[in-house]
Amino acid sequence: MPNDSISRGQVFVVDDDPSMRQSISSVLEQEGYEVICFADGDALLSSARDCIPACIFLEVSLPGKSGIDILKKLRAEDYPAPVFVTSGQGDIPMAVDAIRNGASDFIEKPVTGNEIVGRVKAVVEALSPGSNGSNPSRIFSLHLPGREPLTRRERDVLVHLAEGASNKEIAQRLGLSSRTVEGHRAGIMRKAGVRSAVELVRLVLSEPHDC
Repeated sequence: MPNDSISRGQVFVVDDDPSMRQSISSVLEQEGYEVICFADGDALLSSARDCIPACIFLEVSLPGKSGIDILKKLRAEDYPAPVFVTSGQGDIPMAVDAIRNGASDFIEKPVTGNEIVGRVKAVVEALSPGSNGSNPSRIFSLHLPGREPLTRRERDVLVHLAEGASNKEIAQRLGLSSRTVEGHRAGIMRKAGVRSAVELVRLVLSEPHDC
């Protein structure tokens, strides 16, 4: 339990899996956050009208409206709370869709307690007064600041990858073989220092835009 009784703020957790709700709640409550859980998106929307939490964890696969549908509705209403979209079956198009619709991040399950706490602290600090918080829905940058520069062809591949295209689709668009595209993608991931394509998309879409 936290050393004091002062809440660091509320966090909404939306997931139809009771064990996942309990897991995220336990970790955040130990850090002093007040966690409110919902089993579906409609329940979240009802509470969101009266309260703005520090952030929201929103599962994609929900009964009724999907997590992405709920995210779009929140953003259409200019709801200010940062939203972490979560999924145990994430892929590149899903990650792109989530981030382009205003998610602060796309999180693949399983996720550790340290990762959960780290994400919440980072977004709360970024939105605190005097911070240089960024707009999560900004246009992605084709540059990876502080990393090895991409080749022209790698940048071409990255453009389509960040749009959610598959290796086959990228190959068709660029007139390359799927194996060549796989090679370029591997090179991009190596230079970016990530282990999965979803991680890469998340990194690129969250980098400040470099004009």
